[in-house]
Amino acid sequence: MKALLVLMALSLSPEAREFIDLTSKLEPVQCEKRKLRREIVMAEAEKRDAAPLRAQFEKLNRDPRTTKLEKRLAQLEPKVLHSGDPEDLQAISLQQRQAFYRCD
Repeated sequence: MKALLVLMALSLSPEAREFIDLTSKLEPVQCEKRKLRREIVMAEAEKRDAAPLRAQFEKLNRDPRTTKLEKRLAQLEPKVLHSGDPEDLQAISLQQRQAFYRCD
């Protein structure tokens, strides 16, 4: 599967390559945020105190390195979504699916 990603990366636009790189760097933080969102919802449903979970989530959001990467990702997203190269979207979709399943 990695070989496929390498081959796909060679034919991608520079913006798509940067988008995939940033998404890979943010994957651990995004997984942690996803986990915390689920835990917050469960705590609220069970009428438990979700404040510590929210505090942990906010701490992740305040990390300057993460914030910088997320801002750049937000700048790239419209460019990549409107890319004329269909391989860009296919590669990004594949990477996001794989990240989703690695997260659990």
